[in-house]
Amino acid sequence: MSTPTAQLSAAGVSIWLDDLSRTRIESGNLQELIDTRNVVGVTTNPTIFANAMSDDSDTSYDAQVHELAASGASAEEAVFAATTQDVREALDVFRPIWEATNHVDGRVSIEVSPDLAHDTAGTVAQAKQLWSAVDRPNLLVKIPATKAGLPAITETIAAGISVNVTLIFSLERHAEVIDAYLAGLEQAHAAGIDLSGIHSVASFFVSRVDTETDKRLEAIGTDEAVALKSKAGLANARLAYELFEQKFADKRAQDLVAQGANLQRPLWASTGVKDPNLPDTLYVTELVAPGVVNTMPEKTLEATFDHGVVAGDTITGTYDESREVFAGLKSVGIDFDDVTQVLEDEGVAKFIDSWHGLLTQVTEGLEAAR
Repeated sequence: MSTPTAQLSAAGVSIWLDDLSRTRIESGNLQELIDTRNVVGVTTNPTIFANAMSDDSDTSYDAQVHELAASGASAEEAVFAATTQDVREALDVFRPIWEATNHVDGRVSIEVSPDLAHDTAGTVAQAKQLWSAVDRPNLLVKIPATKAGLPAITETIAAGISVNVTLIFSLERHAEVIDAYLAGLEQAHAAGIDLSGIHSVASFFVSRVDTETDKRLEAIGTDEAVALKSKAGLANARLAYELFEQKFADKRAQDLVAQGANLQRPLWASTGVKDPNLPDTLYVTELVAPGVVNTMPEKTLEATFDHGVVAGDTITGTYDESREVFAGLKSVGIDFDDVTQVLEDEGVAKFIDSWHGLLTQVTEGLEAAR
């Protein structure tokens, strides 16, 4: 029987889980989601690891923490060791999918330290360190789409390392991310690196756009403003897909594809709804398109499985309607450039907070073990 998640996959959407923990791997839950929910990849971030390692009921990290404490490891070294082990083990679980999908899916992402968000050289150095330490071909190293992140993306791709570009909120930044990817491919090709082995996704955030925009629309309070609530996130993402189609249809990209390069797939991130009045599957059912990734928290994944997906229509054809949304936002006084800059700044800050919280927690754990 074809399940709703199977139907979503058949429509061309790769379902990735936006969560990972050692218990999820060791209990067999991750494999179960692969088998029953059509999950073909995983994304992680500092908040996810902080949540996993702060769970008092989860003892799966205890033995490793004691070993690291005995070896005199610092908190940074301990976090690096624990997170790379989790990702490596998850990558091994996904290896059959990676092979079955011609290396497109079966991917797991791990992020460079958020402290490096505005440090190009530091980002590149840690991307190479993570790539070497995890030592799995189906890894994606996550690099934020900050201004300093853009040249880091190019340099990392040029070294033959696959990249998940994260924290993309605006169309302008998405265009710059695609250009950074193409520049990296051109440099890799010039260096004699096989382009077919380099993969990338561009993580375009959705629900956070609505959260920030809707707050401003409510403050304006007019009927015209309130009527635009919960529309900006979808409109922004749909136009990002149009941009993806346009950029990869031009000669620069097509020349690279002819040399074996892969498209940089759009990935819908932040797909858990923040407004309880919205359907749990809003950012799934309304963003169906061939060749995209939708990375979901487990609640959204289960809602998708339970409630079904209308996969007959795709977001292609919604572009004019999406542009009308932005014209409406401008007419009521929303500065969308400011919205996306605030979201980028907040996104980096939130991950830094989670990262430092994780380091503090691991420091305490190491001290207790010692």
